[in-house]
Amino acid sequence: MLDTRVTVTVHAADPLGRAGVVSHLQHQPSVEIVQDQGGAAARERVERAERGREKEGGGEAVGTVAVTLIDRFDELAAAELRRLARGGEQRVVLIARDLREPELMTVVEYGVRAILWRHQATPQRLLRAVQSAARGEGDLPPDLISRLLTQVGRLRRSAVASPSVALAPTVGMAPREVDVLRLVAEGLDTRQISEKLAYSERTVKNVLHALMTRLQLHNRAHAVAYALREGYI
Repeated sequence: MLDTRVTVTVHAADPLGRAGVVSHLQHQPSVEIVQDQGGAAARERVERAERGREKEGGGEAVGTVAVTLIDRFDELAAAELRRLARGGEQRVVLIARDLREPELMTVVEYGVRAILWRHQATPQRLLRAVQSAARGEGDLPPDLISRLLTQVGRLRRSAVASPSVALAPTVGMAPREVDVLRLVAEGLDTRQISEKLAYSERTVKNVLHALMTRLQLHNRAHAVAYALREGYI
């Protein structure tokens, strides 16, 4: 749970779809829905929330979350996702009707924090995804994690078979970073990882944050994909 209210913007080409997402979230006491006012406004809201958190003596870092609903991943949807994720001021939750494997990798590369299938987007499930994204954590359906791992494995095999396929340069990962990412790949959340490795939850978050910052990875799914591609897990 979060002690701070999460600022959420809602985006959908379909007005009825947007109204449905808003109705799921508007009565949640931990969520404040605002109109999208662009990146500068989002950055100002995040900084204001951070200042308030510091005055209150800490707590979890909470970012502005953009929830976007798409039926089909086309050029317009891709452009909107890039706009929302640009600069990292907003953490994106994607509600999708369907995603093919190449589209899934693209979405992860854009920096989307959480993905929900439209038919599974209940108020409780959507709230959980928003809260995970606000904390900087990822949230993917189990079937999408499996598809992502399958696709990364296919890319690795292609790279071995064809030296012309370029992979990201290996910068190096510490053993405990590998341990944490292996458990992320198994679907464990922060609390479960901390229990498994006998770390504090803050330590787990710090390990992931340092790793993603150093390697310029967008989220946990992107970090797992990188570790698989480089042969760490």
